[in-house]
Amino acid sequence: MSTTTHTDRPALLAPPRVRARLVTRLRQSLFQSPASAVLTILTIWLVLMLAPPLVQWLLVKASFQAPDAQACREAGGACWAFIREKYRLILFGTYPHAEQWRPLLATALLVASIVWTATRRLAGLQIAGLWVFTILAVATLMWGGFLGLAFVENTRWGGLPLTLILSTFGIAFAFPLGILLALGRRSRMPAIKAMCVAYIELIRGVPLISLLFMSSVMLPLFLPEGFSIDKLLRAQLAIIFFAAAYVAEIVRGGLQAIPKGQYEGAESIGLSYWQQTRKIVLPQALKVVIPPLVSTFIALFKDTSLVVIIGIFDLTQAAKAALSDPAWTGFGVEAYLFIGLIYFVFCYSISRYSRSFERNLKR
Repeated sequence: MSTTTHTDRPALLAPPRVRARLVTRLRQSLFQSPASAVLTILTIWLVLMLAPPLVQWLLVKASFQAPDAQACREAGGACWAFIREKYRLILFGTYPHAEQWRPLLATALLVASIVWTATRRLAGLQIAGLWVFTILAVATLMWGGFLGLAFVENTRWGGLPLTLILSTFGIAFAFPLGILLALGRRSRMPAIKAMCVAYIELIRGVPLISLLFMSSVMLPLFLPEGFSIDKLLRAQLAIIFFAAAYVAEIVRGGLQAIPKGQYEGAESIGLSYWQQTRKIVLPQALKVVIPPLVSTFIALFKDTSLVVIIGIFDLTQAAKAALSDPAWTGFGVEAYLFIGLIYFVFCYSISRYSRSFERNLKR
C-alpha cells in the first residue's frame, strides 16, 4: 500500500499579480469607447482653454490690497480687496460693528457642537445637555440684554450666523417630526394615518417660497388681536414644517425596506410597538436611508437663502447689501464666489461625514 506525503501534493501557486500600467488604466477609464474618447478629448480641450484665463483672473491679475474700487478695476483681475473691505457685512449683516464678536462666538459654538455631536462621543442625556447649553449660549450672545451685553433685536441679525441658526435648528427639529409623520403614515389607526398623509402631501405639493410667504404675510391674519409671532420664528417654523414632510417620506421608504420577518420576530419575543420600533425597526430603516437624508439636509442648508424674499438678512442678502455700496459697485462675481465657497465648505463637510458614517456602520 502506497502512502502519499505532503511532498506529493501539487504546489499551490499564488494568483498572478495584475500590474496594469498607468497608460493602460487611463485608456480603460478614459478611452474605453469612441464616445468616451470624444468626451475625454473635449473635456481636456475645455480645461486647457478655460484654466489659464481663469487662473489669470482669480490669482495673477487679482487685487488683494487695492485702496479703492477704481484701482481694482484697473488691475484687470478679481477684486478680492472688496471682500477684505466688506467681509464683516457679508458674514454678520447689520449686527452692530462693535458687538460682532458675539455672532462670531455664537457661530463657533454652533459649529463646535455639531462637530462634537458628529464624533459620537456623547450619547443620550449628554447630547441633550450639550444642545441645551448651546441654544442658551447662542440666544444669550445674539440677543444680549443681560450679563453686561447690549440688547440687539433679531431684525439686526444676519449673514452666516443666521444661516447656521435657521439650518441647524431646522434640521434638528424637522428630523424627529419627520420620523413621527412617517410612523403615523404607516399607522393602522385611520384618523392618524389620514392626518399624516394630508400633511405630507400638502406640504410637499407647494414650494418653500409659498410657505415662507404664508408664514410672513398670512399667518398674522389668523392670530388673535394683540398676539404676534416674531418674523424670524415664523420663518424657522416654515423651514421645519417643510423639511419634516420630506424627511417623513424618506424614512417611510426605509421602513418599507425592512423585511417583514423583523417585525414578526420583534412581536414573537413580546416587544410592544414602541419597543420594536425604537430598538429594531427604526435603527435599520435609518441606516438604509442615510444618503437621501443627507441630501435633504444639504438642500435645506442651501434653501435657507430663500428667506431673503421675506426680508430676513441671511448670507445672500448680506452679500447684496455689501454690493449696494456706491463706492464698491460692480463686484458681484467676487461676492457670490465668496458666499458660494462658504456654502460649499459646509455642504462638502456634511457629505464627507455621511460617507464616513456609512462606512463605520458597515463594519
